[in-house]
Amino acid sequence: MAARRWARGRARGPLPWGPRVEEGGAGAREAREAMSDEQSWRPVEEGRTLGLGGTEGGTIVRDEEHPAGLRLTLEEEPARSFYAVTCGVAGWLVHSRFFGSEAEALAAWDEMKPALLELVVQLPATGAKPLDPATRAAGAKLGAFVARFP
Repeated sequence: MAARRWARGRARGPLPWGPRVEEGGAGAREAREAMSDEQSWRPVEEGRTLGLGGTEGGTIVRDEEHPAGLRLTLEEEPARSFYAVTCGVAGWLVHSRFFGSEAEALAAWDEMKPALLELVVQLPATGAKPLDPATRAAGAKLGAFVARFP
């Protein structure tokens, strides 16, 4: 399967929209526990996305992904004096926030990283399904996340 891209039509690194661990089955419990391991974050494409253009028009200065289908990207744009933090949850959410200083953006990064791990373990591993009550419940959790990190 070809990797999809994070950015608007330009190659800027793969989306973490790969398969998630299914409920049940051999090793599923261990895999779900590993999802919540903060040490599992790693640079996207071994750091090759750094210096590329990001989805919000800045330059990617930090870009990490987690095997649970999470991605967190920090962009800076000194000419327009902004920093953007964009997070993604595979199959569920892409959300960007904007800041006026690097310190604010880094503080948001540090706050959002564990919150994304908390969020992903609450979402159905099978993804969103129309008319499914679990999808509706997940929507409320995603809404609460966005409200917490506007």
